[in-house]
Amino acid sequence: MTAFEIFALISFVIALAILYWVGYRGGLKDGWSEGYDDGHGKGYIEGIEEGESSGATALENATRRCERLELILMREPQDRQILLAIAGKLKLAADFFQAIKSEGHATQALILRGHALSMAAELDSFYQEDAA
Repeated sequence: MTAFEIFALISFVIALAILYWVGYRGGLKDGWSEGYDDGHGKGYIEGIEEGESSGATALENATRRCERLELILMREPQDRQILLAIAGKLKLAADFFQAIKSEGHATQALILRGHALSMAAELDSFYQEDAA
């Protein structure tokens, strides 16, 4: 091989390498851009869906709170007095059951008394907040 042929072969290999590198970089950039656009679009859609589900959950929670508030607002001040009277009667019943050695019934009456007192306390705190 002559020097001119060797020079031509080396030039051809270098030109082929540069052409391959330019094609590789161009394809890489196009693929990155396409992938970015697809990922951005999917992420945007997922963000919208997540926001909608979060909004729906918040709306459901607010609806439940409103329903509970409506139930409380339907109560009247005498309801608290009735619950306190019931708690007093349940305490009397628990004492009676303890006197006749019926511990199961006495325990049950005390548990029900505790529930009645807690309900009365909830109504009491609601009316105190309402007065303020």
